[in-house]
Amino acid sequence: MIAQAAPTACLALADGTLFYGRGFGATGITTAELCFNTAMTGYQEIMTDPSYAGQIVTFTFPHIGNVGVNADDDESVDPVAAGMIVKWDPTEPSNWRMQDRLGDWLAKRGRIGMGGLDTRRLTRAIRQQGAPHVALQHAPDGQFDLAALVAAARGFEGLVGRDLARDVTCAQSYRWNETRWAWPDGHGTRSGDGAPRVVAVDYGAKRNILRCLASAGCDVTVLPATATAEDVLAHEPQGVFLSNGPGDPAATGAYAVPMIRGVLARNLPVFGICLGHQMLALALGARTVKMNHGHHGANHPVKDLETGKVEITSMNHGFTVDGQSLPDGVSATHVSLFDGSNCGIRMDGRPVFSVQHHPEASPGPQDSFYLFERFRAAMA
Repeated sequence: MIAQAAPTACLALADGTLFYGRGFGATGITTAELCFNTAMTGYQEIMTDPSYAGQIVTFTFPHIGNVGVNADDDESVDPVAAGMIVKWDPTEPSNWRMQDRLGDWLAKRGRIGMGGLDTRRLTRAIRQQGAPHVALQHAPDGQFDLAALVAAARGFEGLVGRDLARDVTCAQSYRWNETRWAWPDGHGTRSGDGAPRVVAVDYGAKRNILRCLASAGCDVTVLPATATAEDVLAHEPQGVFLSNGPGDPAATGAYAVPMIRGVLARNLPVFGICLGHQMLALALGARTVKMNHGHHGANHPVKDLETGKVEITSMNHGFTVDGQSLPDGVSATHVSLFDGSNCGIRMDGRPVFSVQHHPEASPGPQDSFYLFERFRAAMA
């Protein structure tokens, strides 16, 4: 009989539930909100998505880490998610694009991973009780102060009322012209004159969203989340893009809503994604609410209410627009077929629209790329 190795990682939920497993990546303790993601691919893009600030991600798909990591797939400079939970320990990677092992990559960037536990049971717990506050520890010596770990989970302040966009936004403005990855050359560069000028407000923008704007033919300038309407309009944009991002939209809205209303007063085309969708809704007079466990994955069906088309989309959000709060002059355009929550809005008669899902497909399907082309056409 083979002796089982002692656990080197422990996950403590605020209700006192404990999960043991094997740690990888960095050592130490981190606290966060726990969510689960159902995507089968794209773990590196998920870990580097700024929308995951303040969260630990449980992956429901078991084969995480088997293609390694590479610089091209980062959505930001470093991982933003606080940690990751997987069923099976990452295996030796095998992929022609691999530049580093997942565990080594996490260790270098100070992020904790944990494997070897029942992620189905953990996912059921998240669905039943809502996204819990947790503390995750990786201790190679297997020594845990369980009372202190549970206390740390209970002490996590949560995401409600927190403006995390300030933590992940860019420090200063910059231009963006890199386009989407394509075989065999990789990422390209937008070329040609006469492209419409777009200001992208960075609440935690994924690189591939910016690449999609460039691929759709936009001349993109990125501004920090705290940019004012005057800052945005000083660039003489022909359109304004509101990016994805983390945290409570109501908190970020304290400074984002006045900026958006100032832009809307100039009758410019506006396109928002994820947190940008929620920011636009707040600026138009709607409300946002915290979800039980959120939507996180690359297989979420969304129905376009205007065409009847069903798109398979990528999602990552723990707050949602209250569809019942949309004011006159604002119409719902998309809805989740999982739970009926709002996934898109538009201003009637104006080129102002937004969606909750991530149409840039990194990771995920490409059903919704047409939204970038719609935005480009609105500026023509």
